[in-house]
Amino acid sequence: MSGTIKLGICQMKVFEDKAGNMASAVKMIREAAAEGCRLVVLPEMFICPYAARYFPIYAEPIPGETANRLAALAAEEGIYLVAGSIPERDDEGSIYNTSMVFNPAGRMIAKHRKVHLFDIAIPGGITFYESETLSPGQEVTTFETGFGHMGLAICYDLRFPELARLMTLRGASVLIFPAAFNTVTGPLHWEVLLRARAIDNQVFVIAASPANHPQALYQAYGHSLVIDPWGKIVAAAGTDETILMAEVNLDLVSQVRNEMPLLRHRRPEVYR
Repeated sequence: MSGTIKLGICQMKVFEDKAGNMASAVKMIREAAAEGCRLVVLPEMFICPYAARYFPIYAEPIPGETANRLAALAAEEGIYLVAGSIPERDDEGSIYNTSMVFNPAGRMIAKHRKVHLFDIAIPGGITFYESETLSPGQEVTTFETGFGHMGLAICYDLRFPELARLMTLRGASVLIFPAAFNTVTGPLHWEVLLRARAIDNQVFVIAASPANHPQALYQAYGHSLVIDPWGKIVAAAGTDETILMAEVNLDLVSQVRNEMPLLRHRRPEVYR
């Protein structure tokens, strides 16, 4: 992992309009690519309102209409495209919260199904049960790019440090989290968790959220972030729709790991 890369996060509003959401995503991806971004990331459920009742309605196979459109777009723009997530329906009818990664040739090089399902009930806050409609993924996901090895997980996966560590041990120097934290947990936990994963694993962390949409049933927190291996915030969005861009020097990963060799100092024989 070395060199400098310019990346873009498409913090977009999501409506009850699949075609309209796709059009917005395509527009923002093209704008990011035109600004020189070679890695572009979409948020969780970018074509679908984040509510359990919508997942079966918006679900589609992979490959399918959305995957094919984004594969072609990645090839047209010559970029790596992390396609947030969509509701994926498999051949048996199960539905997953699934992210895809396309390379500049338009080939899908990774697919991650959200491992940890968001089932919570906070009195006076939020109640949400993904497991009512979604099935959990079973795999740790990493992939190779021309800029080095990267890891991919989705939203609630962020809260489980074991998953981030496994991606790192598989060679990832960048961890990417399409997510849709809400306005209840977001203010307290979003930045803290993302910075912790960056510091613990000495990696860059890229976190892509939908923009806040006041009329939506689910209130996304926004605040997409790019964080470096020291835990420093490189770029941050607010709550509005925007393309968050950052240029990062990936050589910082090896520099930080040499100066503070946390990964070499691990003692897994004790942790058992």
